[in-house]
Amino acid sequence: MSASFRAASGRRTVLVVTVVVVLAIGAGLWFWVIKPSSGTAPAADMPPGPPGAPGGPGGPGGGQPVTVSVSPVVKGAFPVLVRAVGNVTPYNTVTVVPQVEGRLLRVHFREGDRVRAGDLLAELDARALEASLAEARATQAQNQAELRNAQADLARYQRLFRQDSVARQQLDTQQALVRQLQARSAADQAKVDSARVQLGYTKIHAPVTGRLGLIKTNVGAMIGPSTTDGLVSIVQVDPISVVFGVPEVQLQSLRDAMAQQDMSGGLEVQAWDRTESRLLATGRLTTLDNQIDTTTGALRVRARFDNPGEQLFPNQFVNVRLTLQTLPGALSVPVDVVQFGNQGNYVYVVRDGKAHIQTVKLGASASDRVQVVDGLQAGEQVVLEGMDSLRDGSRVKIVAPVEGDPDALLGGTPDETAGKPAPAAGHAAPAGGNAESAGGNVGPAGGDAQHAGDAGPGGDAPPEP
Repeated sequence: MSASFRAASGRRTVLVVTVVVVLAIGAGLWFWVIKPSSGTAPAADMPPGPPGAPGGPGGPGGGQPVTVSVSPVVKGAFPVLVRAVGNVTPYNTVTVVPQVEGRLLRVHFREGDRVRAGDLLAELDARALEASLAEARATQAQNQAELRNAQADLARYQRLFRQDSVARQQLDTQQALVRQLQARSAADQAKVDSARVQLGYTKIHAPVTGRLGLIKTNVGAMIGPSTTDGLVSIVQVDPISVVFGVPEVQLQSLRDAMAQQDMSGGLEVQAWDRTESRLLATGRLTTLDNQIDTTTGALRVRARFDNPGEQLFPNQFVNVRLTLQTLPGALSVPVDVVQFGNQGNYVYVVRDGKAHIQTVKLGASASDRVQVVDGLQAGEQVVLEGMDSLRDGSRVKIVAPVEGDPDALLGGTPDETAGKPAPAAGHAAPAGGNAESAGGNVGPAGGDAQHAGDAGPGGDAPPEP
């Protein structure tokens, strides 16, 4: 057999094998893909579309409405607020420093106590100052005795001068001596007063009413004016103030509101905690700074708070809400219901079981609500949750929002989805499909995607027997 014949025979064999393989692949594709999809599947077997789309919840031809929660449009007094952050600032913060040098003998307070101005806090060793006072008094007594003697001599010289028994010069000299001793007596009195004051400084009293901090020295230690840390600090806690910044762009609104407000009371200011979950105290705006801070672009202002329960703590961070005015009869909705699109701000209004897009004009905002100037009427129901699945005209089912249960607004309530069995094991996806489609992820009932017909390594489910 020639070499050319063998080569031709080999090429024919390869061609035949190739044709057989192609036919086998084609038959497989026809069996698995083309044949099942050649007919029209019953409507019940067609998968639903996505929410809001044809065949999906809320969409045209959908099997069930979109589950939403709603909130009414409320008409009533609406506060116009300035929101800011601030710090609790005491009116008085005093470090108690002894005014004389001495050894600390006794402490009459406990750390953290509330004290009133004038309360005795501590005592220093006063023996040296007591001795100084006694010395000053003794010197004063000695000089006063000399003064009285000189005054008696002056009286005698005056009688003798009238009798022309002494010279005028002798009388003048005695008068000068009396004046000298009188001046010395006044100096002695000043020294006595100074020694008495110094002795009084050994008893340390509270200069202001407030709460004490931690003691900064110990009994037996030498303290005095040079002790920089002092003995203890006192912070005035009632009343107390909050200092915060009002943005420059809102300065004119603030001034207008203050002009209309009875300044004997001031604008209302609320202090909230760091998370804005708890109202700490309500006070009044009292003071505006005289210039805008160029670093922050804000005007620093101060509000006064009565603080008998000490809800506000010195240097505490707080969230501030300053009420500029209250609008009577204003319409308002929760901030979360407002969406923004090509047509501007809009909400979904529920009418006759359907959600309709309604453009709105907004006004002032306050906390978690916003004023609606135009577009809505009092009492209308607007969608609060579930709007991601809506389109204009979508059918809706209204339920109360279930806190902590997002599934309640994702295609049905727990009662509608819980307890439904997973698809039967071994069912393949309609198009040769994926294990998640064939085996089926189950809903809130809690089924495992791997328990209902796992696919093989290639991702295709085995055919039904």
